[in-house]
Amino acid sequence: MNTRLIFFSFLFLVSIATRAQSSQSKPLTIGSTETFNSSFLKEPRSINVYVPVGYNPKDTVTYPVVYVLDGGLDEDFLHIAGIYQFNSFEWINLVPKSIVVGIVNTARRRDMTFPVSNKEAYKRFEPLGGSEAFMNYIEKEVIPFVGSHYKTDSYKTIVGQSLAGLFATEVLLKRPTLFNEYIIVSPSIWWNDGSLLNESIEAFSKANQLKIYIGVGKEGLAPIKEPHVMEVDANLLVEKLKASKNSTHKIVFDYLPTETHATVTHQAVFNALRLLH
Repeated sequence: MNTRLIFFSFLFLVSIATRAQSSQSKPLTIGSTETFNSSFLKEPRSINVYVPVGYNPKDTVTYPVVYVLDGGLDEDFLHIAGIYQFNSFEWINLVPKSIVVGIVNTARRRDMTFPVSNKEAYKRFEPLGGSEAFMNYIEKEVIPFVGSHYKTDSYKTIVGQSLAGLFATEVLLKRPTLFNEYIIVSPSIWWNDGSLLNESIEAFSKANQLKIYIGVGKEGLAPIKEPHVMEVDANLLVEKLKASKNSTHKIVFDYLPTETHATVTHQAVFNALRLLH
């Protein structure tokens, strides 16, 4: 009896193993990585691109594009793409189906920051000061590349947190019409002792119908000797933007006291879609 039981148990295990071996496995793909040489940054650069379900390069449907700074696979690309995919479900329909482009970093502090007046005070952040070249790279290389390779419409959003939020703010003040929507989270306005708060708002005042979200957690002092509080700087930025008195702009400030600098991004972007749309 025991011999027969062992024999049939063996046959059962062989059957399971055979079925397991006959299963198929294939990669789970949610997008593609595009790499090209940048004439502005003098190096090869990559972007990650998510296209929504139903995207067909042969049809006439076009999509808005969300540009995510810190857009590497180990950075913000995957979860921001997920937020947009979730909020475009037909039973939610908060945002349209969108193409999400993650701009992959190579030298983050160099690309996200503008030059400083006190080089000694910011020496530990080197390399730094390359934001103008990075701005040109996005405007004149990334956006045209995406437009020529994917089915895009004219609506563009930029998402950035921390130093990437500083960069997005610089774009907003210097080249505001480059994007229609700005999602700025915990911006490092303290950079160069808050000099961006003294930047002219003339270009911003002349632009039309921009949507701007500025979110910040309970974050406290900035990582420099000058006394800057992240929440205070974010409030000062909002006041500066509202001083333009341009009624076509939608400006939203969102304080998230239960989030820190490390945890705020996901919740802030989720909130932004509800507060701006």
